[in-house]
Amino acid sequence: MTVIDLNCDMGESFGAYQIGMDDQVMQHITSANIACGWHAGDPLVMNKTVALAVKLGVGIGAHPGYPDLLGFGRRNMACTTQEIRHYLIYQIGALAAFCRVHKTKLTHVKPHGALYLGAVEDETIARAIATAIMDLDPSLYFVALAGKKGETMRRMGEELGLKVIYEAFPDRGYTPEGALVSRKQPGAVISNPDEVAQRALDMAKGFVTAVDGSTLELDVQTLCVHGDTLGAVNLVKTIREVLEENNIEVRPMGEKG
Repeated sequence: MTVIDLNCDMGESFGAYQIGMDDQVMQHITSANIACGWHAGDPLVMNKTVALAVKLGVGIGAHPGYPDLLGFGRRNMACTTQEIRHYLIYQIGALAAFCRVHKTKLTHVKPHGALYLGAVEDETIARAIATAIMDLDPSLYFVALAGKKGETMRRMGEELGLKVIYEAFPDRGYTPEGALVSRKQPGAVISNPDEVAQRALDMAKGFVTAVDGSTLELDVQTLCVHGDTLGAVNLVKTIREVLEENNIEVRPMGEKG
């Protein structure tokens, strides 16, 4: 039986501002990437989100980003590799502390937004991220973009001895080169639940259809859906139902059957 993880970016509320539908979405996923306070989230939100994940048996990962609350971590920043390394250690360490309080363990790290996209394109950024993870806890999984565009992340992670988990995005459009379509372009985000579920099934089987109709081969271990989009709850619920109806087991990344 094919096994795949279903992950979602969570804990992105901040102070009095609520983003996403974590309480509902968390019921249908198997791994949560929790914001660590720099692009979104705060200590109270982090604590609440970790507690919810533990209650529902969902795997917990850190979702660190650039220190960019105003831009939600989606703006590039001119940071040195040492700054990036220390920023990640700071954020991952904070979430790991909440995991310890709730008697659970952090399982993975998935960079957020511009930091993630930077690691896709820039070897020095990918190495800085992988180095931070390795120095802090080499047992943590490093989540990287599946396909040829994620090669830099994969290579940097594996060279340093990390276990790399390959990720695809069923609710995002793909370019023929295997990159995600820019959010500034039409077709970047797909909201139809049936279409997204079919794309998730295709990805679990090893391929995705790009915006020009071409087929891209992908080796995928985890699928990411976004919990802050319109109809997110129905979206993730439909994806999980379709995967399980097609004999694909949905299980937290790294969990043994």
